[in-house]
Amino acid sequence: MLSSVDRLLFVRRVPIFKELRDDFIVRLTSVMHELEFPANYTIFRQGEEGRSLYIVVSGRVKLHIGDKKLAEVDQGKYFGEMAVFDTQPRSASATTLEPCEFLELTQEQLYDAIEETPEIAVNIIRELSRLIRRLNDDINVTPSRSR
Repeated sequence: MLSSVDRLLFVRRVPIFKELRDDFIVRLTSVMHELEFPANYTIFRQGEEGRSLYIVVSGRVKLHIGDKKLAEVDQGKYFGEMAVFDTQPRSASATTLEPCEFLELTQEQLYDAIEETPEIAVNIIRELSRLIRRLNDDINVTPSRSR
């Protein structure tokens, strides 16, 4: 069981929450669920409905489509964020690589948080914008072919 200080520290690392006041994050973390899964556990599968974001407290998770690994997520990082912003099916699967502990934030909890503290919506927009810029930079780094 994580203390409220530990919860605060883990959630503070998530970019969409890092600029929020501690008192708000403490209220938010108090409603988040703590989860534990063994190694090689499928947290969710591509195509499934999802409504949760996960913050890794300990362990490592593989995000993948079939056998193709997209990323590894370790302590202090998060994944599954797209599911809390829209109602589309999961775009990838998530499987633990070792025993893991998580904090889970559901879509309903996030929407309640946005109602209470609208600044979180601005942080979300900023973080998604940064992600799009990184993806654009990755595409632009690839050498273009001459015509």
